[in-house]
Amino acid sequence: MMDIHPVGARATSRGPESYFTGTVWLDPIVSAPAPARVQAARVTFAPGARTAWHTHPLGQTLYVIAGAGRVQTRGGPVREIRAGDTVWIPPGEEHWHGAAPTTGMTHIAMQEALDGSAVNWLAHVTDAEYGA
Repeated sequence: MMDIHPVGARATSRGPESYFTGTVWLDPIVSAPAPARVQAARVTFAPGARTAWHTHPLGQTLYVIAGAGRVQTRGGPVREIRAGDTVWIPPGEEHWHGAAPTTGMTHIAMQEALDGSAVNWLAHVTDAEYGA
């Protein structure tokens, strides 16, 4: 049966310090029950805030809806992303994403779970890595 979640029915939560640096707000969009495996959230980063390094077993798509940010694959350059950009991160690729140093950023993060897991969290991104 179809399930509708009216605006405000699910609370915004603060991104945990174990996975994020800086102020990050999470708004759930969907965590579909099996056999579906899609998960999505609106993630809002304050200036300078970012995820820790992480991977996704089936990849991740980011759609930037506001502001400007940064994204990096392990060993690659830090790249700028802006509202309207779409980023595809392949399965198993170590990466991070977050806001620009002086501008906040909001994106929709979409990924699928494999055997119940959609993300593998790793070490925090250092200031040196963020500023590269």
